[in-house]
Amino acid sequence: MKTILITGASRGIGRAIALRLSDMDNARFVITCEHNLYMLNEVCSLIQAKGKDCLCFAGNLGISENVEKLFKITEETFGKTDILVNNAGASHIGLLSDMTDEEWNNIIASNLNSVFYCCRRAIPGMVHKHEGRILNISSVWGSEGASTEAAYSASKGAVNSLTKSLAKELAPSNIQVNALAPGLIATSMNAHLSLEEMEALYEEIPAGRAGLPEEIAETAYQILTGPSYLTGQIINIDGAWI
Repeated sequence: MKTILITGASRGIGRAIALRLSDMDNARFVITCEHNLYMLNEVCSLIQAKGKDCLCFAGNLGISENVEKLFKITEETFGKTDILVNNAGASHIGLLSDMTDEEWNNIIASNLNSVFYCCRRAIPGMVHKHEGRILNISSVWGSEGASTEAAYSASKGAVNSLTKSLAKELAPSNIQVNALAPGLIATSMNAHLSLEEMEALYEEIPAGRAGLPEEIAETAYQILTGPSYLTGQIINIDGAWI
């Protein structure tokens, strides 16, 4: 029986990944959110309807004490984590010169520190089992950078570097570490864009549309169930945009 932990699973990409992975045999789930516990419980109910055990946790994973609580509850209930999907994150639109220290620190905590804390906590159990998989949800802006999204781009670039470094560090222990870098995806994170702005973006994207959370989820499933030789990769899924 594998224990699968998915952060940021109440909506969007995280929700879609949790539901797709719930098709796996012999799996039990821990899913998290920061605020949307009602929506998280809905996801949990859908997983349980498939006959799978599911545990919910609400908390800011950019705070190390909360991550410790999360893993303590997980281990007391299900044991060590076998698959970790780091999806929790936040975005910020605005000029870097207008950002406050608090805004910058919040983005780094949500998008980078949470990945560090969760990986640090999950790795010892995976090393002990000599098996494990980690998938970090990054962004195409992690390699290219986006205007007015400097903090977000910086945090995702750091996630990419962390992914590659960890993959090299953990490959001898049969632990695979990869990242998915989505492009424009039809989620609430892009709800601030007007119809005209979305149509302009579609013209830039060779595929001519936004991706769907379910497409990211299917790719995540393939990575997490694929060959163990696939590790250390940052995989763009962006309709040939970047």
